[in-house]
Amino acid sequence: MKGGTLLLSRAIKLFAYYEKYLKSSGFQNIAITAQQKDGLNFVIRDMKPDLVIVDAGFYQCATPFMMKELLKTFPGLNITAVSWDEYPAGLAMYFILNGIKSYVYWWDGEEEFRKGMACVKYGRKYVSPEVQECIEIQKRYPPANKNITDREMEVLRLLSCGFKDEEIVNTLHISRSTVDLHRRKLYKTMNVRNAVELVRVAIFLELVRIEETYFYPETFILNAPLKNNIEKTGGRNAA
Repeated sequence: MKGGTLLLSRAIKLFAYYEKYLKSSGFQNIAITAQQKDGLNFVIRDMKPDLVIVDAGFYQCATPFMMKELLKTFPGLNITAVSWDEYPAGLAMYFILNGIKSYVYWWDGEEEFRKGMACVKYGRKYVSPEVQECIEIQKRYPPANKNITDREMEVLRLLSCGFKDEEIVNTLHISRSTVDLHRRKLYKTMNVRNAVELVRVAIFLELVRIEETYFYPETFILNAPLKNNIEKTGGRNAA
């Protein structure tokens, strides 16, 4: 069916819940997919959705950038990012800065979340108050380093989260040689010798914030001792 609402999410076991929630909230002709890249492009071309809702964690910390890339393929596509899970506001602001119309965040509280979803349903722009505050700060204090490209920044974030090269390839849908190229450019730009120094400098310069480093690749499985330690210390696995 043409038009309607397309939700992008990897939480396949929650598809029924999401569909029920969106229907009860008044969204029409709902379809949900976990497809990526070419598969996702096919779904969008076939469905021609009026609205695309993307789970903020769909591409882990690279979701804001990947939605920017999606807009290049489908200019004018109406995309809203929604997070039902914790997602750093300093990272989420790039949804809006990258051209996404709205961002709704469950952790703002149920009342604010429903307000945001209502705005989205009626075609109005909505930005989480916490994210809007980050955007205002960004306007006053833009990043100092202008030599790092958007794509290199995504590679840097993923490296800071411990992603291996092949996991970066699978997340950003780029070749291994492209990852190597971006890594070499980052080393040169940041004047470092290896990935450990790169991450250390990136965090020191606040190019990557500590709260942005909890993401894990899809295939990552915590071993029992580490998992227990994370649970005790209040950490979390965003996979």
